[in-house]
Amino acid sequence: MITKDNKDKAIKRLQRSKGDVGSPEVQISVLTDRIKEVTEHLKANKHDFMARRGLMQMVGRRKRLLKYLEKTDFEGYKNTLEKLGLRK
Repeated sequence: MITKDNKDKAIKRLQRSKGDVGSPEVQISVLTDRIKEVTEHLKANKHDFMARRGLMQMVGRRKRLLKYLEKTDFEGYKNTLEKLGLRK
């Protein structure tokens, strides 16, 4: 479970403005942190299939958000990939 402090850091990493918590960049940032956390959990708990299913759902949601961002704001898309260390 992502802590409030970690979520705040993820939000501040890609905010467009001070109160922005729902832009695609911010959603992708929060999802990336959650994906990293669940991945670490699954390394220790290989048979936790519900967590694996949740991980696959989060990866799919992030993929759809990235595709949307690529179509609507390509510069923002490139910036997001660079800041989060994701690859195309």
